[in-house]
Amino acid sequence: MTLGDDARDYHRRPPAGKVEIATTKPTNTQRDLSLAYSPGVAAPCRDIAEDEDAAYEYTAKGNLVGVVSNGSAVLGLGDIGAQASKPVMEGKGVLFKRFADIDVFDVEFDHDDPQAFVESVAAMEPTFGGINLEDIRAPECFEIEESLRDRMDIPVFHDDQHGTAIISGAALLNAADIADKELSSLNVTFSGAGAAATATARFYVSLGIPHENITLCDIDGVLSESRAEAGELDEYAEPFARGVDGGDLEDAIEGADVLVGLSVGGIVSQEMVRSMADDPIIFAMANPEPEIAYEDAKEARDDTVIMATGRSDY
Repeated sequence: MTLGDDARDYHRRPPAGKVEIATTKPTNTQRDLSLAYSPGVAAPCRDIAEDEDAAYEYTAKGNLVGVVSNGSAVLGLGDIGAQASKPVMEGKGVLFKRFADIDVFDVEFDHDDPQAFVESVAAMEPTFGGINLEDIRAPECFEIEESLRDRMDIPVFHDDQHGTAIISGAALLNAADIADKELSSLNVTFSGAGAAATATARFYVSLGIPHENITLCDIDGVLSESRAEAGELDEYAEPFARGVDGGDLEDAIEGADVLVGLSVGGIVSQEMVRSMADDPIIFAMANPEPEIAYEDAKEARDDTVIMATGRSDY
């Protein structure tokens, strides 16, 4: 059986999906039920009505995160819609529970309009202790996150931006140490210029990568000043426009110390890897298929290739 077949069996094996709701208090007796629901539940309700912060004492709100998406930029699958994104959002709930013992409700909104999305999420503030925005296309994701941060009194986190930036930044610090390279000397090329790429590039600058050493590429090639002047780049990508004319990913990879893949699978060749600097660092994070397969990247060169993907099997 293929990995896809195994995954289908994994997800549809009864009970379908990957998450369920469980009670955390006894519910075996009439007394238990009278405390959990009517009439006993009225007491904590009155306390919360007088002091909303009491919800963190009496309810699961403080350990409950909403993983919210409209399915417009799912993994490497693209705009597959809210319903099709649900297995991924359930999967993020699994990660929260498995690694941090945080509970999750996944919420998929069938909204294309960013403002409608914002209104829907903001209205759920009484339910959650935090919001994890997931797999929303750029540039709408920036507008959505900024609006929700302004409106909500609970933490709002955009995984594609902040999660990717933080985890790959940690990996970059370790990889540079292993490769015996200084952050200030690294030349970094990004395959992709969406939300994850621009946020990660900004974070890398904060870690010590010189801004001028970072090159972003999208489907139309290197982000250049001429493209910015032509209005082709959004306000988040524009700061990374380079003073070059033309050029594509193959050109940008040549001589690079680091390749950060946040685009689509299979677009980086072994020849491109061979054109990189000595002991290159490659983070091929497109999912489910990375920009270059782990084995292909490692086999492309005789020196040390530090290679990571966004997959759980590597």
